[in-house]
Amino acid sequence: MKAMILAAGRGERMRPLTDHTPKPLLPVGGKPLIIWHLERLAAAGIREVVINHAHLGEQIEMALGDGSKWGVAITYSPEPKGALETAGGIAKALPQLGPEAFLVINGDVFCDVDLSVFLRSTSKLLENDAHLLMVPNPPQHPNGDFALIDDKIARASDGETLTYAGIGLFSPNMFGQLPVDQPLKLRPLLDAAIAVERLSGERFDGRWVDVGTPERLTALDQELRAAHVD
Repeated sequence: MKAMILAAGRGERMRPLTDHTPKPLLPVGGKPLIIWHLERLAAAGIREVVINHAHLGEQIEMALGDGSKWGVAITYSPEPKGALETAGGIAKALPQLGPEAFLVINGDVFCDVDLSVFLRSTSKLLENDAHLLMVPNPPQHPNGDFALIDDKIARASDGETLTYAGIGLFSPNMFGQLPVDQPLKLRPLLDAAIAVERLSGERFDGRWVDVGTPERLTALDQELRAAHVD
């Protein structure tokens, strides 16, 4: 299976840190945030990784190279200034991702989920368009995104809500009909899949952080460094 790390965002909420450094390269726990993802992908047996980028993307390519240092092979999907949003970025990268199901990870989250276990849910894509990792709602997003009923994702109004963790398994069919090189959000595709009951998910109660502000970055950095010392 291939994986895609979404790394094209401008990181407006992270400014001024992201004025000169792309958000995925901001250090946390002694190494860039995106390195945590590469290491976990390699540990799960994933060897081919596609990374999209836009803002200061050349820094990402210079820092990561071909990925061999972390046991993966990286290819890049450059996007125009302003980027293409999540669905648009995935649609552009489809030729690199190939015809099989793939894993997508937001580059600005930290999560200690065992990806090798999560990948076992690939079988869910036989009858679904995507399978999402869901987490308890964080303080900055108290209303959540969707309800999770058994293993099916439903509208938020249908039950207790959870938040999409930014980690999911996707069928390429979900993006195959989208126009290329146009900014497109993921949420409308997920809502459409819910409408035809083709979106599944599972709950994760472990460590997950949306590293979206300097304050959350600092807090996570301190936590990881303290854990390493202990």
